[in-house]
Amino acid sequence: MGARCSRFSLCWFQSHLKASVLESDRENGGKSDRNEFPSFTEFSFEQLKAATSGFSSDNIVSEHGEKAPNVVYEGKLDNDRWIAVKRFNRLAWPDSRQFLEEARTVGSLRSERLANLIGCCCEGEERLLVAEFMPHETLAKHLFHWESQPMKWAMRLRVALYLAQALEYCGSKGRALYHDLNAYRILFDKDGNPRLSCFGLMKNSRDGKSYSTNLAFTPPEYLRTGRVTAESVVYGFGTLLLDLLSGKTYSSKSCT
Repeated sequence: MGARCSRFSLCWFQSHLKASVLESDRENGGKSDRNEFPSFTEFSFEQLKAATSGFSSDNIVSEHGEKAPNVVYEGKLDNDRWIAVKRFNRLAWPDSRQFLEEARTVGSLRSERLANLIGCCCEGEERLLVAEFMPHETLAKHLFHWESQPMKWAMRLRVALYLAQALEYCGSKGRALYHDLNAYRILFDKDGNPRLSCFGLMKNSRDGKSYSTNLAFTPPEYLRTGRVTAESVVYGFGTLLLDLLSGKTYSSKSCT
């Protein structure tokens, strides 16, 4: 029942968002990379090491995570495709079978609203995810740390709409749960359109409890249950709307 209500909330939001946002998409040609999506691939460690120049510190895009420490690198495959490679701490995913199952499932999703997962690597203690590379940084950068001018309202509305569509798509494919939904999970592609990172769809859990979740981006009840639910995602979506409206960041810590 809760999942159905959550999907209804997102659908309601989409249907009531200003038509001008949809109209601007049509004016821009409604570009889609659907035909360019690569198939999911299980890469070797050596392939990803070469693509990232030996996991060079010069290629680091981001570093974060306490419960599941990881580093994200920019890389380039032999076919000249740019990728984002997320390398986990060796203790983050002790169950290699769960990691592969999750990666293959998330890797089966393909949407122009996602920064899609296009591969993984699971060799020995190494756990790596490979996604489409988004060259124009994160929503957090453009919304909170702008240098010349604040993000325009038309783009803020587009982010809200595209995010709702991304979450709705994931829910329709049986992946309604999203971990740590926040402004750092929304990236901008080569055309400047916002996309939701696929990394938050990976579920690292035991006994139904979530082990890859940042407490700063979860609803207060997570502290009691340790579980991410469909309602948790709607909560995260709501805090992101506050971020977009105010230009300031909100988290469960600041809202409680």
